[in-house]
Amino acid sequence: MSEETMKAKLSGMRATFVCGCLLWAVSQAVQADINVTVRGVIMAPPPCVINGGGAFDTDFGDDLLTTRVDGNNYRVDVNHSIVCTAPTSNDMTMELLGMGTTFEGGAYLQTGQVDLGVKLFFNGAEWPLNTPKSFTHPNYPRLEAVPVKRAGSTLSAGVFSAIATLVVAYQ
Repeated sequence: MSEETMKAKLSGMRATFVCGCLLWAVSQAVQADINVTVRGVIMAPPPCVINGGGAFDTDFGDDLLTTRVDGNNYRVDVNHSIVCTAPTSNDMTMELLGMGTTFEGGAYLQTGQVDLGVKLFFNGAEWPLNTPKSFTHPNYPRLEAVPVKRAGSTLSAGVFSAIATLVVAYQ
């Protein structure tokens, strides 16, 4: 190989090397760094289903006398079902969420009548509204309800109703 050919070849290699270095330098000059944090929560379907996913009603009947509503008379079971498949823990809580009465510190579920509420019971003990209670799966609590009126009030005859949400959660 002649000296001129070798010089030409070295010149070409130098040019390629210089171009490569320039491209690398330019790419580094326009490079911007930013830290990206990605967070999320993977939601699994709930392992417990209350009442087959539907609503449930508690019926006090049609024969309530306004003068006998006292927080003891007309006590009924709140019929419900809870089915838990593969719970992550046996320690659970149950809470009934709803609008509280304007009497008794809001401990009772408010009905459509101002002076009428529904007192709740969890395994026989009074259960204030919006208060979580603990239980162990699969020993589900017995729930009961009884109509109660504001002390000293006179109730009007008629149909009444109340709405609440039953929440079961892991501890």
